[in-house]
Amino acid sequence: MKTKNTTKNELNTAKEKNTITEKKSFFAKIGHLIENANAWGIFVMGSTFVLMFGSAYLAYILQNDFTQLHLERRSTLIGLIFMVVAAVFFVFKLSFFIYTFIRFLKYKAIPSVSNEELPTVTVIVPAYNEGKQVWATLKSLAESDYPEHKVQLLAINDGSKDDTWNWMLEAKKELGDRVSICQQPKNMGKRHALYRGFKEGTGEIFVTVDSDSIVDKDTLRNLVSPFIVDKNCGAVAGNIRVLNNKSGILPKMLDVSFALSFEFVRSSESTLNSVLCTPGALAAYRATAVFACLDDWINQTFMGQPSDIGEDRAMTNMILKQGFHVLFQRNSYAYTNVPEKYQGLYKMFIRWGRSNVRENIQMSKYVFTNFRKGPKAGTRLLFFSQFSRIVLCYPFVLFMLVFVVTHPLLFISSTFVSIMVLSTFPVIFYAKRYTLIESFWAYSYSVLYTFGLFWITPYAIATASRRGWLTRELPQK
Repeated sequence: MKTKNTTKNELNTAKEKNTITEKKSFFAKIGHLIENANAWGIFVMGSTFVLMFGSAYLAYILQNDFTQLHLERRSTLIGLIFMVVAAVFFVFKLSFFIYTFIRFLKYKAIPSVSNEELPTVTVIVPAYNEGKQVWATLKSLAESDYPEHKVQLLAINDGSKDDTWNWMLEAKKELGDRVSICQQPKNMGKRHALYRGFKEGTGEIFVTVDSDSIVDKDTLRNLVSPFIVDKNCGAVAGNIRVLNNKSGILPKMLDVSFALSFEFVRSSESTLNSVLCTPGALAAYRATAVFACLDDWINQTFMGQPSDIGEDRAMTNMILKQGFHVLFQRNSYAYTNVPEKYQGLYKMFIRWGRSNVRENIQMSKYVFTNFRKGPKAGTRLLFFSQFSRIVLCYPFVLFMLVFVVTHPLLFISSTFVSIMVLSTFPVIFYAKRYTLIESFWAYSYSVLYTFGLFWITPYAIATASRRGWLTRELPQK
């Protein structure tokens, strides 16, 4: 018989072996990262940490200067007003973060229902200048483990100028009757391509998938299951990850950003039945909810101009307005391509920014009415959080520019320290969900956004009425 001491020794030995294995695994990951990383990636990551820690030390040295700056602000009416507004906004954002975190902890994805319970679905894939990727998208959808007789797969070529149509023909040849392909008479925009899909679709549920995305085998069944479990569910947002996250630094950064945006933010929104945007890359809509607002959606205008962007946010808004629940399925994955260069990135963000401005204005018209049964306070709080960022955008940008000119060292040090503190949560979140090493890109992304993309929101507000997708065009030779 073994003694208690022998048992304890064996347990300690086992723990030591596990610790050694974990350490080897960690160092193996570090070695793998170094071996596979390019020089530019190492430089960017290294520079980020040097700037953050260097700024922390600089902020420590400049403590007296910060104290003097606060005293100067308090001595003027404008400075005092700004400090009060900033303090109130900070308290609100901190409280909102805590609230979001609590809601996140309550979130649970809805498991897939049985094959017999699954509804009929129409999957719509609009494509413009997508090339071979549309073939990969259609193939991944056809390989889903959804009952084949319940799926209608529609691919719509929106007047592409490249070989997208040829790849659709290739998919049709390979998949046969499992996919239907059609051409728009000319490039009319993604909204009109989706509209054609909605009009020709026969499913109880519409699923929209971007033509640069691929899905897991269980994505479709997980995505539509909430419609069976919750009879008042009108739309469901999928979980978007970056497909080309091995292709460059920007996709790596965006992969971390997407994880927070979807798996944290939308999880929280889902517990309030109020996900504010179902992404174009992967979303599902109850057909009756779509047809109830389809005419308004296709004919939507902003400042007298037809709306040709933000079709996903607009559809979500109109379905929320009808009183339906809009949910998020964390277990329903789509992997989508994102810009690999700065120009493509800022154009994508401008489009999103303009859509955000437009749809927040539309949401303000109904969110404080009795638009649905049950609690509405959470939805209103989500709206207020988004709208406050728009309202306070210009004052804070103006303050930042004045701060840069008058106290450049204080600005640099305080900004990088703030980035180090505020970005630590996304790092921890991504490391917990995925990998520790890749999570550090959250710091670099925050630096990029603060210094290279800060102008997006004020520019989007000022140009909210402008049309145009901005991306997807073929490169000029």
